[in-house]
Amino acid sequence: MSQNLASTHLDDAQWAGIDQHLDTLEAALEPILVAINGNGQRRRLAKMGDGSEAFCRKAYDAMHANRALLPPAVDVDEMGRDLRSHDALNARMTRVVRLLEKMRDTDTALGSDVMVAALAGYHLLKFSKGEGLEALNREMGKRFEGNGQRNEVEAPAA
Repeated sequence: MSQNLASTHLDDAQWAGIDQHLDTLEAALEPILVAINGNGQRRRLAKMGDGSEAFCRKAYDAMHANRALLPPAVDVDEMGRDLRSHDALNARMTRVVRLLEKMRDTDTALGSDVMVAALAGYHLLKFSKGEGLEALNREMGKRFEGNGQRNEVEAPAA
C-alpha cells in the first residue's frame, strides 16, 4: 500500500530562506518580548483572559474619559499602549498558531509517509534472501519485538 500525504519538498536553499525569515521575525519581536521566570511568577500574575477582557477595555475607556479623577501615578496612556500592543500581538499570534498547526500536521504526514514506506520495504525485504539481509532484517525486526501475539500463561489448577 502506497501513501504520499506530503509530496512537495523544499531544497536546502529554501530552508535557509525560511531560517532567515525566522531570524528576521525573532529580531523584530525581540524588543517587546518578555520572559516570565518560572511557573511561580506566572501563577501570581493577574491575567486578562477571555472573561475579563471586556472588563479591562471598559475600565480603560472609563479611565481615559475621567483622567481628572485619577491620581497622577495612574498611567492611562501606558495602559492604552499595553492594550494596543496586546491586540497587535494577539493578531500575529493567531497567525503563528495557525501556521504551527499546519507545520505539525505536515510533520505528522511526512512521518506517516516515511513509516508506511519503511513498513512496506521491511515487509518486502523480510522475505528476500539477499546477501547480508538476514542481519539487517533481524536489526530492523527489533522494532517489533513484544508487539506480536503473546501466549497466555495458564493459571495453575486449583
